[in-house]
Amino acid sequence: MCRHLGWLGEPVSVASLMLEPPSGLLVQSYAPRRQKHGLMNADGWGVGFFDRSVPRRWRSASPLWGDPSFASVAPALSSGCVVAAVRSASVNMPVEASASAPFTDGTWLLSHNGIVDRAVLPMSRRAESTNDSALLAALIFDRGLDHLGDTIVEVAAGDPDARLNIVAANGSRMLATTWGDTLSVLRRPDGVVIASEPYDDDPSWQEVPDRHLVDVTGTEVTLTPLRGL
Repeated sequence: MCRHLGWLGEPVSVASLMLEPPSGLLVQSYAPRRQKHGLMNADGWGVGFFDRSVPRRWRSASPLWGDPSFASVAPALSSGCVVAAVRSASVNMPVEASASAPFTDGTWLLSHNGIVDRAVLPMSRRAESTNDSALLAALIFDRGLDHLGDTIVEVAAGDPDARLNIVAANGSRMLATTWGDTLSVLRRPDGVVIASEPYDDDPSWQEVPDRHLVDVTGTEVTLTPLRGL
């Protein structure tokens, strides 16, 4: 549930990542091509980007296609590090702006694509909402992003049915996991895109195998298997 995207590289417009691609997040909000769970992502959206090392966010509980103000401003927003998502809320989860990714600890931006039983997640005052993704983000922030892989394996052990795809970035580094859902990487001359599904038909997109950690620093992309269940 949900589709997300991360960018690390030269500054580009937010619109060029989310709105302009033929199968970008805008289209994925109503017609995703590779989504395994759910038909559309109309329960909110969010984008975060870094401005002089400070994370800024714009989130909404409305469908991405219904926000003309964002469509007007997005071409003027430019950053070298972006995390964005469109949301399909899990059953009984709140539909509110604070439940939409990306979440932040003031240093990192983080998005969760998937579902996890809240019973296996500790309650946290730093969680931005009561939904599963916000609680998972709080746990990851508490444990530290250097331990992202271990945290995902631990949560999956508590909930074998969990889907735990993460995209996180801090302005100079981007991390992602595959656990139960799709993820692809595109190496461009000006940077690296990580996305739930390709936003166009460029043959350079590479699918990330399930249960892997992706680490992007500069133009270097490293994939590491996640040892778990």
